[in-house]
Amino acid sequence: MNSILNKISDWTEQLEKLIIIVSILAMMINSTVNAIGRYAFNRSLFFSEELNQFLIVSVTFVGFAYAVRKGRNIRMTAIYDMLNYRWKKVMMSIISILTALLMFYLAYYSVIYVMELKEINRLSPALQLPVFWIYAVIPVGFAIAGIQYISGFVMNVTHREIYVSFSKIESNTDG
Repeated sequence: MNSILNKISDWTEQLEKLIIIVSILAMMINSTVNAIGRYAFNRSLFFSEELNQFLIVSVTFVGFAYAVRKGRNIRMTAIYDMLNYRWKKVMMSIISILTALLMFYLAYYSVIYVMELKEINRLSPALQLPVFWIYAVIPVGFAIAGIQYISGFVMNVTHREIYVSFSKIESNTDG
């Protein structure tokens, strides 16, 4: 089971890194070229702001999945920190499975939203691209985050340590 999870984790991590790196580099190049054009030639790229908005969507949703993988997502731990080791493990397992279900639920509804955008053939104002292409990254981000939470749940159920994600073990435990 762990070898399958390792392969899924490796594949999705490479996909996440690729999307994040390409998106950030494209934003940097787009913004730089637009600034040079505006200040040196008094002409801006008509699509620059729109392109950066689309890229920010990619970085946000795929970056969220990446943060979950690295155990760097926001966690509310006031009650959790007061628990003993056993209850921390139970609580982390429950949180992992419930959050995974929430991520898959959000992925499902975002697929419906993307399909509706495709159905109405909505185009972006400047680039005239079908917007469903751009927003298709949202269900991908939610689904990958869901896979990460499921993987964390499996690790918590099959190992003694408390896992905050597939490969990150809780460091502040008393057990």
